[in-house]
Amino acid sequence: MKWNKKYDYPTSSRATVDGIRRYLLGEKKLPSVTSILDATKSEEDKAALANWRERTGQKEAEAITKAASSRGSQMHNYLESYLLGRENLSFFEDNEQYKKMAKEIIDKGLTNRLEEIWGTECTLYYPEKYAGTADCVGVYEGKETIIDFKQSNKPKKVEYIDSWLLQTAAYSLAHNIVYNSHIDACVILVCTVDNLFQEFKIKGPELITYQNLFLGRLKKFHELSNLN
Repeated sequence: MKWNKKYDYPTSSRATVDGIRRYLLGEKKLPSVTSILDATKSEEDKAALANWRERTGQKEAEAITKAASSRGSQMHNYLESYLLGRENLSFFEDNEQYKKMAKEIIDKGLTNRLEEIWGTECTLYYPEKYAGTADCVGVYEGKETIIDFKQSNKPKKVEYIDSWLLQTAAYSLAHNIVYNSHIDACVILVCTVDNLFQEFKIKGPELITYQNLFLGRLKKFHELSNLN
């Protein structure tokens, strides 16, 4: 894989305004993609989360969520360091869980597949509408692609990761609008705590469908904001 700083991605800061995380880009305060998706969850999804918390117990559920968030952040940091060339594979030799998970993603998801890196932790925005941070943007298996890294406590089925697919679709749409690029695929590389690697991909017409679904969620977000 090689670096090609093809685009000049902006710097941004973040702030929580009225309970919504926003990206500060110049004078603009754009809602984050994840905040939009959280605010527009279906009643079924909200009920499923509430039921899990009740079954698990609030204290234990909070601990599980916090541990997963911490592990995910550490895994992302090391993957970014690797892509930036700051670390080599010897860095992953010890047995810390998030390092083993990162190495699974490198070995099975990135090696000989990620051909060109345009940026990591890229701030992407759709003017006047929303913003977010893509883990990696570049050329993956010959296609201009948004690449996202995820960790999970257990294996995922595609029907359970709608929010992940919508998130990457939103990033691809923003990138194409701002840079007149031709991103035609989104890839989500997942590793579970048991070191099971999974890959999920959307491309072509399916990606366009998810982009439009996200725009529908964005419309709902604004309708809810106006009600409040």
